[in-house]
Amino acid sequence: MSHRLQAEGLAFSYEAGRAVFTRVDATVRSGEVTGIVGPNGSGKSTLLRVLCGLLTPQHGQVLLDGRPLASFRSTERARTLAFLPQSVDPAFALTVFEVVCLGRYPHVGSWAGLRAQDRDVARRCMCDTETEQLASRDFLTLSGGERQRVLLASILAQEPDLLLLDEPTSSLDIHHQIEIFALLRRLASSGFGVAVVTHDLNLAARYCDRLLLLSTEAESVLAEGRPGEVLTEGLLSRAYAARILVSQHPITRTLLITADDPGREPEAVP
Repeated sequence: MSHRLQAEGLAFSYEAGRAVFTRVDATVRSGEVTGIVGPNGSGKSTLLRVLCGLLTPQHGQVLLDGRPLASFRSTERARTLAFLPQSVDPAFALTVFEVVCLGRYPHVGSWAGLRAQDRDVARRCMCDTETEQLASRDFLTLSGGERQRVLLASILAQEPDLLLLDEPTSSLDIHHQIEIFALLRRLASSGFGVAVVTHDLNLAARYCDRLLLLSTEAESVLAEGRPGEVLTEGLLSRAYAARILVSQHPITRTLLITADDPGREPEAVP
């Protein structure tokens, strides 16, 4: 089933007189990876938390398939929409399989135990994320890349249709960063809608269908569209208040984004 998460005119501030953003429109659709990019302090993580209902905007609204998100019961919302924060540390020791099974909470009654069906779903999600061989391991002993894949398996076990992820590759090496984004790309190709906050503009250029570029200057979405429309030298230099260079990757043929050395004199234009 196709779903649409839509933000209309969102405004949010943590304290009076200091707005994080004042007028944000955004859409997350089934079958697409939407990247949320921008400099520190531009409101990327805050926007994601408003989109999933963890924060309430001062103005505007979030609609899920045309219905206000605030009108959904928490378990009802969790069956369609899943959120993965930047870090998750269980309060007590759990095996990997137990962590993944926690994702079944929207489908299990308050006092009911896991059914065979729930365990089957958990195993399938571990297979999809290539974590089944970790099932009996203590979650806290895993590497960063392994943890992220297990946590992704856990939110997939909710059986949602829309995934919202906050910097899922921030602490990972380059190999595991590619691994996670390639998995998100495959999930979108199979029908999931994915919104991901990332600082890595090159991963965003390579794997995202659409981008939202936020800016502290604009307090809103500075640009929205396909990577080639958003990741331009002019827009990026304005958003990051620095000279950003955009070229083509020699192998992937996707955009390659770098920041110019601030101490280097600009080359003369012939």
